[in-house]
Amino acid sequence: MNTDTHRWVWALVFPLLLLGGCKASGLGEESSQAEAPAVVVRVDAVKAGGDVAPPLRFSGIVQASQRATLTFQLSGTLKERHVELGQQVEQGDLLARVYNPALEPARDSATARLQELDTQLTQANREWERSRRLYERGVVSEQTLEQLASRRDSLQASVATARAALAEASRLLDESRLLAPFSGRVEAVLVENNEFVSAGQPVVRLSSPLGREVEVRVPAYMLGFVSVGQSLPIWSVHDRSQAAVTGQVMEIAQAGAVRGELHPVLVHLPVNTLDAGEPVEVGIVPPRDAVITVPLLAVTRSEAGESVYRVRERRAERVEVNVRRIIGDNVVVESPVLAEGDLVVYAGLTRLVDGDPVEILQ
Repeated sequence: MNTDTHRWVWALVFPLLLLGGCKASGLGEESSQAEAPAVVVRVDAVKAGGDVAPPLRFSGIVQASQRATLTFQLSGTLKERHVELGQQVEQGDLLARVYNPALEPARDSATARLQELDTQLTQANREWERSRRLYERGVVSEQTLEQLASRRDSLQASVATARAALAEASRLLDESRLLAPFSGRVEAVLVENNEFVSAGQPVVRLSSPLGREVEVRVPAYMLGFVSVGQSLPIWSVHDRSQAAVTGQVMEIAQAGAVRGELHPVLVHLPVNTLDAGEPVEVGIVPPRDAVITVPLLAVTRSEAGESVYRVRERRAERVEVNVRRIIGDNVVVESPVLAEGDLVVYAGLTRLVDGDPVEILQ
């Protein structure tokens, strides 16, 4: 075979050899892909629930549940004051007395008037009884007997009026004495001896050591987030490291028509927790829409945005998510694809690609 013939044979055979080699290489790659080992991962379930937001804090001052600002019901000069600031008193103790020169004479006059009318009524009863006997004998006319009965009835009404006047004068005299309505401690003394006191003017402020409460004022839209009997956290402002005390809502104001008005919410405190006069903050958590959460380690970030890998039929599927907030070790996410109970990968992400087979490590 000559040289030209050899060249012609190699020109035909060499491309066939190259084509066979490429096909063999392609088969090797497909075989390696089919035999690729599964990526070992750890997974956790997607959870659903309410969005947990930090509580909104409203300031207030702890005060005694039973407290009173005591006043006199009449005017006069303060002649006696038997208590000092911080003094403990018992129910019924005399705290102060005001002097009004018209009180005792008014009582004495009412007493004398009642005694006078009582005497006249007694005499009128005797006269009517005597005239009745004479009328039965025909000595006294019926008209005279009726006149005596009318006078007797009039005196009875006058006696009742005089008795009421005496009760009022005695009550006013009693009002000149300020008594403790309950046992407690004197928080403030607002008037000194020999000062003139007007009717209704505060004189002494008294509080009971039994029970504590705090009143906070909230916007109208927050009233729908609290209810009577609900438990709320209460923090001391003086000691931020102190654990929150759990209080109970006792009263809630109704929303008014005044724009921007704040409405009081009264919260009762447990016994022996916070002292009266201590500034505190009461927490109220507004509820939010239902959300889904995934482990914080399950979220990956790339140029396309945040995503997680969901495991279905032992394969990883990349799912884009929108991160809303971080809550501890979890993340609140938005995704129209994820649902409660879906399994997402949180360990083994560095070796994972969309569509990879996975082996779940228990």
